[in-house]
Amino acid sequence: MANDREKEGAARAGVKLVRAGDIVGLGTGSTAAYAVRFLGERVRAGLNIRGIPTSIHTQELAAGLGIPLTTLDECPQIDITIDGADEVDPELRLIKGGGGALLREKIVASATRKFVIIADSSKQVSMLGKFPVPVEVIKFAEALVAKKIAA
Repeated sequence: MANDREKEGAARAGVKLVRAGDIVGLGTGSTAAYAVRFLGERVRAGLNIRGIPTSIHTQELAAGLGIPLTTLDECPQIDITIDGADEVDPELRLIKGGGGALLREKIVASATRKFVIIADSSKQVSMLGKFPVPVEVIKFAEALVAKKIAA
């Protein structure tokens, strides 16, 4: 319960940074889903934005809430992305991407002017590493990457 309230509060704070006309990267995960829902409320109230989702799940959620969607082909520069994290340390370093949307999240982040991370207190750690570090590897580089990780 407390974490849900924290997630909601973090999401509401992040969504306040979105302005009319923004292209918005829509993150993936439980906290980011709150942000998408709150953006849906703002869109229904008249906010004019377009979203670029980082996963199929987020795409379906956003579309169901009436958030107009676009693509990186149409809008290669994203004004703001709101996403969650798996871990955050005291120096605000983080691990994210453990939920399976890592590649799309990284691509959207790389095209974003302002990247906003929202998280509840359960994501705070004294040192990164409680959550496994996500690594995405293409078949072409599998052996090479496996060697480097082992080293």
